[in-house]
Amino acid sequence: MSCSAIGRRLVACLLNISEARRRDLVETVARSAITDKHGRKREGVTVLNIFKDFDYNRSVITIVASIDLIREAVLSACENACSLINMSAHEGIHPCMGAVDLVPLYPLGEEVGLEDCGKEARALATALTERVAGSSAFLFGWADSPQHRGLAQRRKEVGWFRKTFDMSAIQPDVGPQPIRRFGITGVGASPYVMNCNVTIDTQDLALGQGVAAAIRETSADGVPGVQVLALHHEGAVEIACNVESIQGASPSLTNGEEPWPSFTIGGQNFCHAPASLITARVAEISGLHGVAIKGTALVGFTPNECRSLAEEALSKGIGEYWEELRRVHM
Repeated sequence: MSCSAIGRRLVACLLNISEARRRDLVETVARSAITDKHGRKREGVTVLNIFKDFDYNRSVITIVASIDLIREAVLSACENACSLINMSAHEGIHPCMGAVDLVPLYPLGEEVGLEDCGKEARALATALTERVAGSSAFLFGWADSPQHRGLAQRRKEVGWFRKTFDMSAIQPDVGPQPIRRFGITGVGASPYVMNCNVTIDTQDLALGQGVAAAIRETSADGVPGVQVLALHHEGAVEIACNVESIQGASPSLTNGEEPWPSFTIGGQNFCHAPASLITARVAEISGLHGVAIKGTALVGFTPNECRSLAEEALSKGIGEYWEELRRVHM
């Protein structure tokens, strides 16, 4: 089958789990997405990337398959994560509420829409709470029907951003009252969300929070689609951005600006802010305070890169594609 034919029904899941300090555990979770309970390889599923952050104690596992296969692959990974991670003992700088903290589904192919991914996400949340007794979930995006509330709003509603929270006060959308062992999992569907983290050379978190507030999409001169936190990270401050795709054409560009990468879902155009723009804005604002940037890191890929790499991996039958990338970058 050609790469273009493979790509038409693809869906990506950037699975967020609350563990990064035990490499073997994280890779066990990743491998469970591409092997069945008997240890046999799942055809048509690939893990493109594993991003681990020690300070955050959080990993992002990029799983891609056709919409017909994605649910079982992701469920298997979630089941393993829940069996191996105990939130009662979790430590890390990044906010989190669940052993499996986030399960977002993103359509990559022309034959998959947001409603399709929303339906799969709802089914996935139900199956997870049935298979892992005591687990629970909240829904966001196109899984949250009919409101389609965004991830940031839903996280605020369940208390995800708080340093401490009362599990008994959380009302899940699926499953029983959350318990500390598993916490609660966010499950949903939306246009692709890219993660772009810019580190600034300071330990002043308040300064970082000011930079974050200035580039957040809700500010007067913010970047459309950008949701952002400022967090202590490796002796500096990281401006950690969720870069949401927005519907429509790219905003007007000034001289020298990189065009906004674009793609389509169900015949509708979407685009997202490029990492270069976010880096430049952070550098500009922090520079006003005499603080330079140390670097920018992308967690995974842009949506177009994700599809292209998945087509390559699946056409070659490579499930552990992250191992291929590791060899390339060693």
